[in-house]
Amino acid sequence: MVQEKKLVEEVSGWLRAYDDGSVDRTWTGPPEVKFMAEPVSPHEHFIDGIATRDVTIDQNSGLRARIYLPEEENPKFPIILHFHGGGFCISQADWFMYYQFYTRLAKSIPAIVVSVYLRLAPENKLPAAGDDGYAALLWLKSLSKGESNEPWLNTHGDFNRVFLIGDSSGGNIVHEVATRSGFIDLNPLRLAGAIPIHPGFVRAQRSKSELEQPESPFLTLDMVDKFLALALPNGCTKDHPITCPMGSFAPPIETLNLPPLMYCVAEKDMIKDTEMEYYELLKKANKDVELFISTEMGHSFYLNKIAIDTDPVTAAQTSGLMEGIKVFINKH
Repeated sequence: MVQEKKLVEEVSGWLRAYDDGSVDRTWTGPPEVKFMAEPVSPHEHFIDGIATRDVTIDQNSGLRARIYLPEEENPKFPIILHFHGGGFCISQADWFMYYQFYTRLAKSIPAIVVSVYLRLAPENKLPAAGDDGYAALLWLKSLSKGESNEPWLNTHGDFNRVFLIGDSSGGNIVHEVATRSGFIDLNPLRLAGAIPIHPGFVRAQRSKSELEQPESPFLTLDMVDKFLALALPNGCTKDHPITCPMGSFAPPIETLNLPPLMYCVAEKDMIKDTEMEYYELLKKANKDVELFISTEMGHSFYLNKIAIDTDPVTAAQTSGLMEGIKVFINKH
């Protein structure tokens, strides 16, 4: 007789985990938003000024990345290394929500974007996603030294201007990778800046904004609690260094060798209080940080194509965020 597997955890229509270790990530929420979480096939020909391809970074682990190449005539483009969000448990680098934003960003700067297919929890608990982000940076270093080759990057990339960027939990990976890179020699690659966007910095204890701010399609208390419970190593709380770099388990911010930061916060983000706590620590430690606040907006608003197309305020704030990133990158 076949033993039926039992549902152990379900998260907001995004994920179901079973007692046999299997995970179902089929979207079960409103069907009209499903398209944002569907993969976009790579296209090595230019569409609207951008070509994309998927490459394998590490043959042994199978780690992959998606590359966005602008069509512009430019001797060398800055390189933006991107870490996707999803509470460490869902989403992929090829999802439409990232494709629609990062094609626009790559074209507007212009820059090459390299988006990493991070391993997901609970199958791969933290620090797996951090390890993948760091491995991708080391891969760029190997390209810069001529130890390996990726034609688009080696031909068109400026390894003297590499930036980290990440959405939501990907913002946590930006901090993690920037922290690790501060302990090694990246030459001839230069890490020119880091851009955490609405990073998933939280504490075990609920913040005031978590209790008072409205939930958004991209962040609910259910998602915060359950995704992190699935992602963190067994026995760890949200005070883990990756989810709480301002906590007592993390190395003090003042001891870190961080690149210049553009730190992006949304005014109505549910986790704004803990995000701002991290920013205040950066300022106190005299780190080079610029704060960029998107007014009236919630968590990861710029990934919501429906809102961008139907709400002029969201559209304007998305363009403003993109322009802010462009200015920061062109300055560094």
